[in-house]
Amino acid sequence: MTGGSDSNTILLEMQRLQNLYCATWTETIWALVDARQSQTKFILSDHPVTVFNRDCFPGSQWCRDFRDPDIRFVGTHTIFPLSPTRALVLTNHSWVRNPYVRATQMRPNPKLFRTAVFFFPSIQTGRELTEIEVNQINFIIKKRAYRYIAAADEAWLYPERCIPSQHWRKLDDLYLLMPDPRSVIVSDEIMIGYDTGAAERFDAYGRRPGQLGFKDETRSAQEHRMHLAFQGEFARLFGPKRRGISGEFHGREKSEDSPDFHQWHLSLERKSGRAHTRKKRNPKH
Repeated sequence: MTGGSDSNTILLEMQRLQNLYCATWTETIWALVDARQSQTKFILSDHPVTVFNRDCFPGSQWCRDFRDPDIRFVGTHTIFPLSPTRALVLTNHSWVRNPYVRATQMRPNPKLFRTAVFFFPSIQTGRELTEIEVNQINFIIKKRAYRYIAAADEAWLYPERCIPSQHWRKLDDLYLLMPDPRSVIVSDEIMIGYDTGAAERFDAYGRRPGQLGFKDETRSAQEHRMHLAFQGEFARLFGPKRRGISGEFHGREKSEDSPDFHQWHLSLERKSGRAHTRKKRNPKH
């Protein structure tokens, strides 16, 4: 990508670019997903930080040679297996707020190499993957590998035998890598105060006062409506038990909504007027 062949020059470029994606990943929703309940565990590859965008299939213009879909595309998820039973999945905040837009649309404030704020209580945990979901993730890892894959059991190296479809977009029919939107707060601003009396302000996408788009009220209102509709769709697809819980709301959220709260979530999709094709899918496979 640097266009150079001298090893020293490439090493200098690697040092310069090592923080390339830090701001973008800092502003994503982090989810730790678990494969302990699945007989199959995660495989490894020589492309360990894998990205998935449902509209960027292997062989497409974004995935040729060593290339990956831009992680700043709203629909791009980053997958990083941490162990045979645990993986970290990073999802753009704008995708969780509104997954009904084009997946290759650029996220707000895509600028690289800038200051960003990470909100630790928003990390989601508690999602237990099914056997099919683990194999779907392994299929993505396998298809995005450069040359090598590895597993503790040889059978795990053939996930394509254990999933309903190998169609790239169909892998996301049931929001395979999406954090639970019911555990995500739509906030518009983060304020930081220092002992010196100084303060800083950031909106949800890292923009500061005076920057174009800072606290865009029109966009925020639209995203809020779509986020509520998405919460309703998620409740319909997966029931009252959440697929991820976070430490927001001053403490751990309950992993299952009360009947009244679940019914309220279901009403959000109906009120939005969205009739999404995913409702035809069977969430239990």
